[in-house]
Amino acid sequence: MTVNLLDFDADGLARFLAELGEKPERTRMRALQVMHWVHQRGVADFAGMTDVAKSLRGCLAEVACVLAPQVVRDTTSDDGTRKWLLDVGGANAIETVFIPETSRGTLCVSSQAGCALDCSFCSTGRQGFNRNLSVAEIIGQLWFAKRALGDFGSGDSDERTISNVVMMGMGEPLANFDNVVVALRLMLDDNAYGLSRRRVTVSTSGIVPAIDRLRDACPVALAVSLHAPNDALRDQLMPINRKYPLAGLMDACRRYLERAPRDFITFEYVMIDGINDSDAHARELLGMVGDLPCKFNLIPFNPFPGSSYRRSSNTRIRAFQQRLLDAEVVTTVRKTRGDDVDAACGQLAGQVQDKTRRTRRAVQIAQVH
Repeated sequence: MTVNLLDFDADGLARFLAELGEKPERTRMRALQVMHWVHQRGVADFAGMTDVAKSLRGCLAEVACVLAPQVVRDTTSDDGTRKWLLDVGGANAIETVFIPETSRGTLCVSSQAGCALDCSFCSTGRQGFNRNLSVAEIIGQLWFAKRALGDFGSGDSDERTISNVVMMGMGEPLANFDNVVVALRLMLDDNAYGLSRRRVTVSTSGIVPAIDRLRDACPVALAVSLHAPNDALRDQLMPINRKYPLAGLMDACRRYLERAPRDFITFEYVMIDGINDSDAHARELLGMVGDLPCKFNLIPFNPFPGSSYRRSSNTRIRAFQQRLLDAEVVTTVRKTRGDDVDAACGQLAGQVQDKTRRTRRAVQIAQVH
């Protein structure tokens, strides 16, 4: 069976080369050489890796490949946001989004084919859940996007087309913990993509034990999908809250800050008309986070077919924001990008062959983390 080298970080690739018979004292050096060609130059043809020993190149050509998910559809929004539908097999497809801005370019990466957490305001959850993505399918989204954007061979992160990566696409990253962490290590590795920990963000719905594991294994910037100021409302919007209520989640955020690359946690809060957007909700939110160093990112709800929710008015969003600002909490309103091609936050759906019963499976998945 052909082995996909995109599945390996530096240690994994060194072990693989040792299995191929590479001398122990050379495996690390050879692994870094191959990583350089694959992840810094975007080369998939082993014959082109000219500083790698010819014998090793020949061996790799026989047993290995560099293969990212294949593009099914490539769509560009009026505002320049670009969305790719990528085939991951088994009649499943995931979505990856590139968001260009003046000072940075952000790639939104998926971690699962679908999502089992069934948040009521999210289009991805409506698709159900099929499986976790492999390391190659996760890091392959970055590899593919850099190729598509002509971003290989650029200089430091400030000069790159893709300067930031957010694990905010389809799926719950921390429910695919091991594969996500290997992909994160590749993103951070100077011999691969060399991104700063501050420029890589994992967004989670709040799987508390996995937040603690991430703090110890690979602390990057953390964003928590909050969306409600109390357990009763969050239970309705996000079933995962029934397993990990807000008090425990806030404690986990405090522990994470001990090793986080940023000195605050970002809380994402989707603004849904008449559901969670009142002044009373804002006051309750402030009481709930207390003195936890944080930033709020308010996200206007993005409608999708079959949803009964409506977006909060701009007036209501500004009033809600002002309540938080008056309490000296940094609060931004996310500019909606790519909604004309269904690439905005909460709209990613892909194509998923559902193997779950959504809400019932959400708690089962949470219990193993």
